[in-house]
Amino acid sequence: MPPRAFAVAAHPDDIEFLMAGTLIRLGEAGYDLHYLNIANGSCGTATLPADEIVRIRTAEATAAAEAIGAVFHPPLVADLELFYEPRLLARVAAVMREVAPEILLVQSPADYMEDHQNAVRLAVTAAFVRGMPNVVTDPPRDPVGGDVAVYHAQPHGNRDPLRQPVRPDLFVDVTDVHPRKRAMLACHESQRAWLDATQGMDSYLAAMEGFSREVGEMSGRFEFAEGWRRRLHLGYGPEGWDPLAEALEPHVAAG
Repeated sequence: MPPRAFAVAAHPDDIEFLMAGTLIRLGEAGYDLHYLNIANGSCGTATLPADEIVRIRTAEATAAAEAIGAVFHPPLVADLELFYEPRLLARVAAVMREVAPEILLVQSPADYMEDHQNAVRLAVTAAFVRGMPNVVTDPPRDPVGGDVAVYHAQPHGNRDPLRQPVRPDLFVDVTDVHPRKRAMLACHESQRAWLDATQGMDSYLAAMEGFSREVGEMSGRFEFAEGWRRRLHLGYGPEGWDPLAEALEPHVAAG
């Protein structure tokens, strides 16, 4: 069975902004790819009712996942209902056991939005308890074994919530897959005007390109890059194990 990489983020389009190039690379390296946006994007509009924007954004996210052959796992809650609490943790843990990834890609533990930070906490805890028999998931799933390495993406704008720069410890060169990453983000057409109006991202595609170019400049080697920080191994896998760097060895540089 091929190894699995699992990208977990808060909202539709978060994966495409920060992780899609790395996922494309992992797919090229033989990994099965999996996608989960924990929240459904229900607040990503100023004009549409919640049920309509959820339908639109789920279709957009599904299309982005399908563009790279990734398995799309449906969202679990509405925007701003993404809290670190037992019932939602049990649901995220069920998906984590179903996927049983070797590589887990998540957002930065410190980011500008609470939904992002809560998504990280849920995902890393779900990975931590993947093999604990006394943790009951919803729906119930048997514990799974195996090691998992957890990697944190860059925060939006490469800054933490206190405006301080964040530097990765691993850079993935996404220069020659950048057009595919851009096409994946372009699937989220519903967010173009919304992000321009609410978060100052004048053209969300240009904003993503600027983030990726800045990380590439940090690397000193690549035109466009995605940055990663590897989580402490305790509870996840052996010390020093770095499957992302090993799988993408021709396309990585240390920070």
